[in-house]
Amino acid sequence: MSPLAVRRLTVLGEFKPFGLIAEALDGKPADNVTDKYDYFLFDPETVRELDETDDNDSSASALSDRCDHELFIRRNRIIWSTGPRVFKRFTLPSPVITACWCRLGDMTEALLCVLQVACLTIYNTSGEVVSVPLSRTVTSVWPLPFGLLLQQAAEVNSTIHAPSSSSTTLFGVRDLPRPRRESGHSPQHNVNFVTSLDHIAKGETSPVSSHLILKDPLEEPHLAHIEERGKLNLMKEFDETTIWTSDRIPLMASYNTGKMQHSVWVAETSNSNHEMASASLVDAVPAGVLAKQFSFRRIWQGKGAHTAACKVFLATDDDAAPIICFLHQEQKKLMCVRLQSVEINNEIIFDIKPDMSWSIPAVAAAPVIVTRPRAKVGLLPYSDMLVLAPENVLLLYSGKHCLCRYMLPSCVSEGQFSHNLEFPETSVTQGLKVIGLADAVEGRINVTVNNGKMFRCVLRRSPASTLANDCITAMAEGLSTSFYSHFLSLLWKDGDLAYLAEADSSVHSEWDSFCSIIMEMCGSSATSKKISNPMPQSSWEFLIHSKFHNNFCKHNFITENSSVTSLNVRRVDSSRINSDGTKRSDKTFYPKLLMESLHCLHAVYESLKLNSLRKRDLELLGFLLCNIAKFLGKESYVDHYIRDFPGLSGTVGICETSFSQETSPSLFRWLENCLLHGYNSASINDLPPLIRKDGNSVVSWARKIVSFYSLLSGAKHIGKQLSSGVYCNIATGSYSTNEELTVLAMVGEKFGLQQLDSLPSGVSLPLRHALGKCRESPPTGWPAAAYVLLGREDLALSCLERSCKSKEIETQTNVNLISMSAPYMLHLHPVTIPSAVSDTTGLENTKFEDADSVDGSTIDGMEHIFNTSTQLRYGRDLRLNEVRRLLCSARPVAIQTSVNPSASDQDLQQAQLWHLAQRTTALPFGRGAFTLATIYTLLTEAFAVPKLVLAGRLPAQQNATVNLDPNVKNIQEIKSWPEFNNAVAAGLRLAPLQGKMSRMWIIYNKPEEPNAIHAGLILALGLHGYLRVLTITDIYQYLYQEHETTTVGMMLGLAASYRGTMQPAISKVLYFHIPARLPVASEVELPTLLQSAGLMSVGLLYEGSAHPQTMQILLLEIGRRSAGDNVLEREGYAVSAGFSLGLVALGRGEDALGFMDTMVDKLFHYIGGKEVNNDRSLSSILSADEHSRAAAQMMDGTAVNVDATAPGATLALALMFLKTESQVIVSKLSIPQTQFELQYVRPDFIMLRVIARNLIMWSRIHPSQDWVESQIPDIVKNGVKCLGDDADDIDEMDAEAFVQAYVNIVAGACISLGLRFAGTKDANAQELLYSYAVYFLNEIKPVSATSGTFPKGLSHYVDRSTLEICLHLIVLSLSVVMAGSGHLQTFKLLRFLRNRNSADGHVNYGVQMAVSLAIGFLFLGGGTRTFSTSNSSVAALLITLYPRLPTGPSDNRCHLQAFRHLYVLATEARWIQTVDVDTGLPVYAPLEVTIKETEHYSETSFCEVTPCLLPERDILKSIRICGPRYWPQIIDLVPEDEPWWTPGDKNSPFNSGVVYIKRKVGACSYIDDPIGCQSLLSRAMHKVFGLTSLKGRDPWSSADYGPGSVTVDQLVGTFSSDPSLLAFAQLCCDPSWKSKSDINFQEFCLQVLFECVSKDRPALLQVYLSLYTTIGSMAGQVTSDAVVLSDSLAICNLKLALAYNETLLSGRSTASRGGIVQSNFIACLRKQVEELLNCSQDLKDDFCNYMYSGRWPNGEFHGDKRSILLSWYLQWFGVPAPSVIKMAVEKVKPKLKSSSTLVPLLHLLFPRTHINAIAAIDNLFSSNESR
Repeated sequence: MSPLAVRRLTVLGEFKPFGLIAEALDGKPADNVTDKYDYFLFDPETVRELDETDDNDSSASALSDRCDHELFIRRNRIIWSTGPRVFKRFTLPSPVITACWCRLGDMTEALLCVLQVACLTIYNTSGEVVSVPLSRTVTSVWPLPFGLLLQQAAEVNSTIHAPSSSSTTLFGVRDLPRPRRESGHSPQHNVNFVTSLDHIAKGETSPVSSHLILKDPLEEPHLAHIEERGKLNLMKEFDETTIWTSDRIPLMASYNTGKMQHSVWVAETSNSNHEMASASLVDAVPAGVLAKQFSFRRIWQGKGAHTAACKVFLATDDDAAPIICFLHQEQKKLMCVRLQSVEINNEIIFDIKPDMSWSIPAVAAAPVIVTRPRAKVGLLPYSDMLVLAPENVLLLYSGKHCLCRYMLPSCVSEGQFSHNLEFPETSVTQGLKVIGLADAVEGRINVTVNNGKMFRCVLRRSPASTLANDCITAMAEGLSTSFYSHFLSLLWKDGDLAYLAEADSSVHSEWDSFCSIIMEMCGSSATSKKISNPMPQSSWEFLIHSKFHNNFCKHNFITENSSVTSLNVRRVDSSRINSDGTKRSDKTFYPKLLMESLHCLHAVYESLKLNSLRKRDLELLGFLLCNIAKFLGKESYVDHYIRDFPGLSGTVGICETSFSQETSPSLFRWLENCLLHGYNSASINDLPPLIRKDGNSVVSWARKIVSFYSLLSGAKHIGKQLSSGVYCNIATGSYSTNEELTVLAMVGEKFGLQQLDSLPSGVSLPLRHALGKCRESPPTGWPAAAYVLLGREDLALSCLERSCKSKEIETQTNVNLISMSAPYMLHLHPVTIPSAVSDTTGLENTKFEDADSVDGSTIDGMEHIFNTSTQLRYGRDLRLNEVRRLLCSARPVAIQTSVNPSASDQDLQQAQLWHLAQRTTALPFGRGAFTLATIYTLLTEAFAVPKLVLAGRLPAQQNATVNLDPNVKNIQEIKSWPEFNNAVAAGLRLAPLQGKMSRMWIIYNKPEEPNAIHAGLILALGLHGYLRVLTITDIYQYLYQEHETTTVGMMLGLAASYRGTMQPAISKVLYFHIPARLPVASEVELPTLLQSAGLMSVGLLYEGSAHPQTMQILLLEIGRRSAGDNVLEREGYAVSAGFSLGLVALGRGEDALGFMDTMVDKLFHYIGGKEVNNDRSLSSILSADEHSRAAAQMMDGTAVNVDATAPGATLALALMFLKTESQVIVSKLSIPQTQFELQYVRPDFIMLRVIARNLIMWSRIHPSQDWVESQIPDIVKNGVKCLGDDADDIDEMDAEAFVQAYVNIVAGACISLGLRFAGTKDANAQELLYSYAVYFLNEIKPVSATSGTFPKGLSHYVDRSTLEICLHLIVLSLSVVMAGSGHLQTFKLLRFLRNRNSADGHVNYGVQMAVSLAIGFLFLGGGTRTFSTSNSSVAALLITLYPRLPTGPSDNRCHLQAFRHLYVLATEARWIQTVDVDTGLPVYAPLEVTIKETEHYSETSFCEVTPCLLPERDILKSIRICGPRYWPQIIDLVPEDEPWWTPGDKNSPFNSGVVYIKRKVGACSYIDDPIGCQSLLSRAMHKVFGLTSLKGRDPWSSADYGPGSVTVDQLVGTFSSDPSLLAFAQLCCDPSWKSKSDINFQEFCLQVLFECVSKDRPALLQVYLSLYTTIGSMAGQVTSDAVVLSDSLAICNLKLALAYNETLLSGRSTASRGGIVQSNFIACLRKQVEELLNCSQDLKDDFCNYMYSGRWPNGEFHGDKRSILLSWYLQWFGVPAPSVIKMAVEKVKPKLKSSSTLVPLLHLLFPRTHINAIAAIDNLFSSNESR
């Protein structure tokens, strides 16, 4: 046998575990250096997610350059490093025994499993931790494909060598020192399994298994079983020590010391325990404990080894069968056992036959991936073995075959790692010997030498030449095992194969080396003679034939077919053939091998045709294949290659002898037939066999195109295989057309826009057509990558926002998206709506300055309100500036006085200042609503509250400041609650930042001494729901301070945060503040204020629960007489109790429990109804302790103090029966119908009754004056009508009663309307409420003419304050209806009302508060929020609008001022804005909103312009982006009675109110072009370019291009930001070109540019230009002597474009609209080509010669040109090979008469051949015959 080939290792450098370096950098103390450490290297693939598959087309060199990962373990520390970088550090509480990577169960993520003494700690790659306590001693853990194998130690004397279960929990994760920053806030689990294993520790008898399998970190480990003779028994093989497992296939190897034998086991799972139940088990397993059974079956055992194998690994045989290798160091041998696998019913069964093992002498061995790095079969990659033989020689084995010997370079001993040193072979072994191998990862391995050093070496795997690499891989995948083994031996044998021997070999020499091997296989003397040349005689000839000249020609692309002479410099010595001793006796061996090689390489050739960037490789491969085909006598193959590259006819020549009539497969032919006639008609023989195989990587490019064309023409898919015979991955998603399915397939195959651009333009047309057809309205639910592929980045970004659950996934998804999009078309940058801070600094023009202010920079709490969104919403008007001015309380207010003040003026100033202070202190209510949730706080900054300034300034006296005189009024008293409200307003600005608020931030802002400001912040945070982060201890610390406002804020805030949860701990806190719930003996004295707040908080906490006991308590509190506190505050306490009771039973009055009747009777008793006799029944359900409290009710004797209890009871009934339409309750809540009743019931109570009745009869509220009039009893209506007619007939007292009742009923009806239509912007309600507001305003003081039939002269009979209160309640209701809309007419009214107070003493704090709130509501959240009409929201609004307004800033008697902030609970962020996905800026867009059918109206659609507010969720059906400027988009919704989606909700169809939209190219945004005049693109193009007179214009004249002219790229830039369009406009459409010959091309460019811009198809630029320039080059070549196109591939491309056009015109395509490329353009191309091929005499002669003899034109230059023209003709007309035609003519001729023509029969035989060519053939043969 000839000596082995010698290769040398490439040494990367001396190896040292990076963990040691990391420790040194960490500054680890020196005394720890002696500690033992361990490490292992692993491939990055180990920890990659399974669904992150590599693109098959990625080059192998990219894979080989990845750095190895290292896990370094010392004591309790683990360092995970990636190359020279520490990736993560893990620190554990106890020393690490062992660690491994494993994928548990169905998880796609790899987990790091770390075994310690008493527990197993599992980390995922992001640092999250799970700790699994272990009850028994586990000695080792091993990864399996489906879980983790745990080996347990045997019991010794029934004692368990493990900590008890109680101490096990000490090793839980909570005691773990936190891993470093990388683990972040990871969720931690401490799992303690109380399993059968725990019972063992307690001495109970339970089944024990030697092996356990952990399938899920949160589940109990499963017991392993052993299968023996068809039965399953518990595995108790404690002597079987596991020494190896595979994480790819379920195998385990073990060693039994007693029997001195090795065993191989296969792990199997069974889905149920039926098998176990039927099997007779030695140990009974409890039924139902195990869902899955895990069992091991022994498939091999080998005896005779005294010790366990020191290493076990998996490799593959030549045919990819797995080999298990056992290294026995003491016997110096590597035992190899071949595994057999059989697939039965989709299950793989493994087995080992006795004779399938062999040994190799070895002292060390490792698996390496060298010979077939890109080929995979099943789960295993091809893996070779690097073996260190006993004589210290490194050998590479593939299966049983030794391929070559590796040696270390001499430079290793010198310490220099220069790869380029030449050295004699003898210098290698200068005393250095290889003594060990370790840490093999792919093609990299550590080599230990005898001087103790370790070197990291790499085995050269793949050629740098992509073409050579592709060909070798194709042969690895396509050749049968015996053939490939022989080819491998030729490939790796000693010789001049530069790419395997030298690290610096060039790409060209590698390809030449590969060709020489193939030519060796041909081995015929004819080929040798043909290829070998005589030695050159002269120096010039020597230079011409040198390798330098050859490479120079290649690099500089010298034409004259220099490339195809690459084999001429490679002389083949025929004596060297079979020099490796592999001479075959079988004469058919080499022809069969060559035939299979031809098929494999032909598949690569056809695949390369579909890649425009690999044309050079295609030519080289074509020359090689032409030689092989000629040697094999494959005439059709030779003809196929020469037709593609006619130059080959001169260098290779034609096939003299044809041994086979087999037709060569042709992908272009298949694609054309598929387009024209469907995939069924396309011949399967036109597809190379390798393309039809599953899992191949080299020809996957062609496989993808074939699968896309198949799907386009209607192929069905069963699993991964299509009915056309190819395999295809299809992404998940719905589809209804072939085009949509094709797009999903493109996504599944990761075939993006960049790949589409690499296709020949004709091939890409049908695929671009499919994308264009799906672009307008793609199905919902597609992956984001599919939308990017379609050019719908708007949908992609929306999809991403919803699907990205973590940052890591987002980056992975974006990587996928980048692969789908062309580099110049990727617009997917994150869109950020500018925040308050950046916007405020950037928008100087909206900087707020008060007209009278000196200092415009004061912080007023509203400076952040101006941002891009609000600017877009309100355009150029100054509404927001005006709102900000009206609600500003941080500046001194202007006081109008005379220039020369006197003493009396000072008193006047103080009086004015006092009135203005009433207004200033009321402003925070409105400011809170205006700025609600409009700013994101930085949790690192302190909370800032704007000042509340009560001072004034005198503009007449140079803005001198005047302060309130403290002697006149107690300033502190009037400022305490306003300060609280001011802080609430500041706190309400904070937007929900993904629903998170830091507890530490709240504590950080807590002052040392409690104050009203922090109390306000607490309430604001609670209303936003943030107080859930506080612990009970924190709450206690706040309440312990006994600060009144802080306690109020804390109670209401907690109740709002925990609303409706009935949280017991919070409940106790609240009940503590209701003395009636405390023991009678307790001496806790609390202000009524706190008690009222406590009652309301209880209602919020128990909202909607109908909790019986709570309801009974609250019912008693309505009527309780307050002992010892302020009697005036009784009504406020009863109102709070009433609201609270209503909240608890909100809307559940009819479905609550049986005690409700009693409760309702009691409530009517409180309202002032007739005496009820149900006290006994109520008393029966009260305890004795509660009886004593009931005695303290507000009764004098048996009479109830109705004045105090009626409002609370009325409101309780209103909320309990909200929207229930209960006639019974409404009939009892009657409006006074007689004069007596009018005198009996207080007018303001009538208003409450009207509100209550309407809330119960919710659906009957109608926004019309008739409905309001229907609320008024006839007696009141008639009485008011008579006022103006004859006032003498009416008693003054009666008239006053009528008018009081009238105004209160109207106000109550208006409040009902406001609640019913809250946030709806209902035009009818707005108009009605506005008219009533103006009517009341005129009654107070005539300001304008009123329309309508309203009674006049009310102010004579009712006091002004009542009219003011009713007016402001109506205005407040109007603002509730128009909430968030910024309605201009309403705003003008509010501004007028606010400005009345300075000259009018009647306007007090209460009405100012109403105006302030109304302004805030109208611009709620800066116009981004509005109100809901859900039960909960109506209740919160009713509490806010409670019609008893305070008289002063500190008035809390009838209704706590803090309750006025509860409107926050009724708000919803139904704001939506559209963001241009390309620019990232908010834009206007027309929106069509569809709302569902209701009882009042049918299904309705209406138009809005974004940004806008949407209707409520229970009626919203769909929204659609409409209008011609943006791509349409529909969001369909299911109307449901749920609150609006909260920010950050993953189910929200609107990403926090943002809808991404994409502008069509050729249209301007509505900001730049409001009326659409700029979008007349064609007019602009013709005007700017003078397109019609382009040819006649003098190009040298520059008069047209003055400074004011517009260039092409500037115009295009106004319509599109696409870089490809802009660059094209600059380069190809520049009118300053000086050559007239370019005018035609320039005009074409302009037309194409207009086409692409106007139709929004920028990608078609490439297609148009490619087709146009191809025809231009062909025409130039025919008319001149220059050879531009030396091949006929462009013809195939044009034919595909024609086939596409024909398919569309004939209607075979499913497209309803026309093609994406103009059909007349393609028809024009066809005409031009046929004119070019309109037979010249030379072409006719050449065609005649070709048909007769198969010969191509020859000659130096003209022969090349003529052969190219002939190849175009043959390809264009689809002429078959000459031999095929001759056979057909010979068959047909005898059957015809001599005069008959051959045309019809030939047309039948060759349907794909053009009729012109058939006529030419007929003429040829008929003329020949006549001769």
